[in-house]
Amino acid sequence: MITFQSDGIDMPNIKHRDTSQWIKAVAAAHGRRVGQVGYMFVSDEKILEVNNEYLSHDYYTDIITFDYDEGDVINGDIVISLDTVRSNAELFGKEYDDELHRVIIHGILHLCGINDKGPGEREIMEAHENEALAMRKK
Repeated sequence: MITFQSDGIDMPNIKHRDTSQWIKAVAAAHGRRVGQVGYMFVSDEKILEVNNEYLSHDYYTDIITFDYDEGDVINGDIVISLDTVRSNAELFGKEYDDELHRVIIHGILHLCGINDKGPGEREIMEAHENEALAMRKK
């Protein structure tokens, strides 16, 4: 089950059913099934609180993924700052909706075991994001 909630900010205009089907298809393409995945859309201030409290990081970010996977079943909580998504869309010259969906699937890719912090991993993550985004447009 995939849930979408917001905390202190308006819910983004996404099609929950279509987005859930897309997420499941991306997970399946990586040999995974979706268990319990919860999205929480928040402001920059809230994601900074979460980053401080749970990761001891004192900076803003667009996404934080908490991984509770069990075997090939992905489970997790994904916190997304819509403020940072919006500013990143402007910074990178992307449409807000495209950037939002890139971040939504970024969290799922983390749950599928794809990392982006080590040498060369960012490029691998971006390639998987692009493949997933192409699946969404079909």
